[in-house]
Amino acid sequence: MPRTMKLNQVIAIEQGTKSRVYNKLSEDHKALQKKELFSGHVKTFQPKDDDPTSPTGERLPDDRHNVQARAEDVIKDTVAGLSEWLSIAALRDWGNTMARADVVVGGTTLLRDCPVTFLLVLEKQLNDLHTFVKKLPTLDSSEKWGYDLNQALYATEPTGSMRTKKIVRPMVLYEATKEHPAQVKEVSEDVFAGVWTTIKYSSALPVAAVNEMLRRVEALQVAVKCAREKANEIEVTVEDGIGASILHHIFEPALKKG
Repeated sequence: MPRTMKLNQVIAIEQGTKSRVYNKLSEDHKALQKKELFSGHVKTFQPKDDDPTSPTGERLPDDRHNVQARAEDVIKDTVAGLSEWLSIAALRDWGNTMARADVVVGGTTLLRDCPVTFLLVLEKQLNDLHTFVKKLPTLDSSEKWGYDLNQALYATEPTGSMRTKKIVRPMVLYEATKEHPAQVKEVSEDVFAGVWTTIKYSSALPVAAVNEMLRRVEALQVAVKCAREKANEIEVTVEDGIGASILHHIFEPALKKG
């Protein structure tokens, strides 16, 4: 009988089903290593003499060890569990081949008929791109920038700053007289020596451009998520016995009687 589910429902139960089935299979696998669980015996004693009072007529109780696990039951558990899991896996993979949607941003269709598997890849890549764009260097907003085509760089307007230079000159403290020579002292002073003209260059990006790129990435992230959710609403149909048919083919020799 065909089994039909929406792909988003399959995704919702997929991991839980896989964990539950594989935990049970792991327990069964451990049991298979204990051969003593699948073996048993009954030992009965027949005395030599029928007379219980005779030295050789002693009665002894049976020695019994029961079989604690059945190989056929372990196989049936394996078939049941894996059949369930393979049916879910088939629904997922069949659905992934059919699930498609458009990526629409601001009313504009950027991508048409995208497979859901590609949308998952794109969603992860956009997360990485968002981090990349946020780390791009931006121009210092305290400066006024223009673009210098010759340098292929952003540049500021030239700014000037005065340069001074210290010079030493003599200063006469007392003029010379007939009796004493002049008293002179050296003093230093800052004098205007010229002008520094500075132009700052940068290969960083305008803040507005980076913010716009961030906005576009974020809008695209939302659009891809919406497209993925829409694609996952598709209904998928597969034969419910898809897993059982494979497993019964393998284990038929142990399960058939006679």
